[in-house]
Amino acid sequence: MPLLGVIFYFSKSPRFIPEEVVQAKLISLFILTIILPILLYFLLKTLGKVKSIKLVTTNERIYPLMLNSVIIILVLKRIVTPSQVVELYYFFLGILLSNLACLILAIFKFKASIHMIAISGITMFFIALSIHFNININGTLALMSIIMGAVATSRLHVKAHTAIELVLGIFIGVIPQLVLVNYWL
Repeated sequence: MPLLGVIFYFSKSPRFIPEEVVQAKLISLFILTIILPILLYFLLKTLGKVKSIKLVTTNERIYPLMLNSVIIILVLKRIVTPSQVVELYYFFLGILLSNLACLILAIFKFKASIHMIAISGITMFFIALSIHFNININGTLALMSIIMGAVATSRLHVKAHTAIELVLGIFIGVIPQLVLVNYWL
């Protein structure tokens, strides 16, 4: 989801950003937000800290969420600094806050839907970008609403979450993005 948000930002931003900078950021983010988490998952599985990719128990969620927080902090420090791309900086800061909220809940044995956190957070970022750049992305927002509904339905269908865990996931995804939008909108 973070990479999707960055791609969307660069495709819709009216600002001039050199193509080399865009490519460097996309490659860096691809490595840090896709490749590295996959490798860390296999490491955690080998060490016996997680049993499956589904992270069924709250205990299995703790290490992946801690590692993801470290990755997001690295992204904030090295790739999307506020002096370069302020919107993306606060987008990733919102991701970090959502991640930490999910980690705290996991420590207290409550399982919020990480799928709903991700899709609702990026949807809120898209809404904020449409307001910030004064662009019409109604089709994208409609698609994101459909995807949110599909994700929620699928999580309920496979009995991975309860309705409360899904709603909590939506709030954990939306609220940090909504609060932080005050700093860049």
